[in-house]
Amino acid sequence: MSAITTHVLDTAAGRPAGGVAIVLEHLAAGRWKELGRGVTDHDGRLRTLLPEGETPAPGTYRLTFDTRARSQFFPTVTIHFTITESSQHYHVPLLLSPFGYSTYRGS
Repeated sequence: MSAITTHVLDTAAGRPAGGVAIVLEHLAAGRWKELGRGVTDHDGRLRTLLPEGETPAPGTYRLTFDTRARSQFFPTVTIHFTITESSQHYHVPLLLSPFGYSTYRGS
């Protein structure tokens, strides 16, 4: 499993959001560098954003979710977060509804 994972839940439908495209990027030397991309599975999870065993460097990251199929109001959602401990696992879920979203650091 990747050191950075995510999970998308469609709170309006009350179930996982499969088929959501996601891009992971890292801010390095003032520029965003793509590290990985993928699509959520039938359980709304994406576990392969980084290659197995790759440790993320401390710094600022962002996940960009293509949500246009689930929310006409929010066609994309971008979540910025900071990694301070490279040895930890970072799980960043997205709870999505047609007119709102929230996130948190999961486990």
